Amino acid sequence: MSVTATVPRRRRRLGIAAGASLLALAVSGCSGLGRTAVGPVTYTTGREAVLQVNSPSVRGCHRIAPAGAHEVENGTLVDVILYRTRDCTGGRTTYVPTRFSDVTAPGSGPWRSYSFVH
Repeated sequence: MSVTATVPRRRRRLGIAAGASLLALAVSGCSGLGRTAVGPVTYTTGREAVLQVNSPSVRGCHRIAPAGAHEVENGTLVDVILYRTRDCTGGRTTYVPTRFSDVTAPGSGPWRSYSFVH
């Protein structure tokens, strides 16, 4: 084996090791606790006020204004689940995919919280 053949192999191995390290760092950064749903969640309350939350956290339960919402637009890059309760529990949920909106059925009551599918 010649010396010239050994040098390119070492560089290649170092390059692969560096690439793997950078990939691991990037993946761990994307899965951090501070991850947000890029884009707005916009909702209209029973009093016709339009409220917008920009890039909320994908973790946890998000409460909607006390009056609740009868129309929700998911402008984020993550799907949303709407709840009739203030604590993201119970049945009668509504699934709103990314870049879609939904309106409550007459007499069904407002949505009071939402969470993200992640």
